[in-house]
Amino acid sequence: MLPTRRNSHQEKHLNTLAALICGIVGAQHSQFPKIASKAPSLGAKPASRLKRLCRWVENDQVSYQTFFLPFAQALLDSLAKQPLVLIMDGSAIGRGCVTLMLSVVYRGRALPVAWLVVKGKKGHFPQSSHCTLLAQIQPHVPPDASVIFLGDGEFDGTEITSSRAWARFGSTS
Repeated sequence: MLPTRRNSHQEKHLNTLAALICGIVGAQHSQFPKIASKAPSLGAKPASRLKRLCRWVENDQVSYQTFFLPFAQALLDSLAKQPLVLIMDGSAIGRGCVTLMLSVVYRGRALPVAWLVVKGKKGHFPQSSHCTLLAQIQPHVPPDASVIFLGDGEFDGTEITSSRAWARFGSTS
C-alpha cells in the first residue's frame, strides 16, 4: 500500500502510525494519554510515547493522502465483494470544532474513511458538506461495488440524492 522504497523518516512515520493504531485498539479510546499508555514502546516511558504521537499528528509530512488513504483504499477494495455500508454522521470533537465523518461498517464497527473538520458547534452540517464528503470518497470506491448509504435525521434535504457523488453510488438509500 505504501512505497516499497522508503527512507528512514518514512519508516519512522510508519512505525509511529502502527504504534498509534495499536494504542487506539489497546486503549479502546482516542485520547492521546490513553493511547500512549497502550502503544508499543520498546522501553520508552508513556510521556515519551505521548510526545512522539503528538509530534506525528502535527507533522506537515504526515497527511491523509500519504498515510491514511492507502489503507482506506485497501479497506474499501477488500470489503467491496459484499455491499459496502457507508454511514455519515456529525460529532463535536472539542476545541470548538465539529467533524462530519464518513465510515464503512465492518463487523459492527464504523471504520472512518473520510471526514471534514470545521469550527463550529454540534448541530446540522449544510447539505453542501455532505455532498463534498461523498465526492471526496467516491473515486476510491470500486466501480462495481454495491453501496448502501445511511444517515440520521441530519439528512433532511434533497441535494444529497441529486448530487453527482450520489449518482455514482446509485439510488440505494
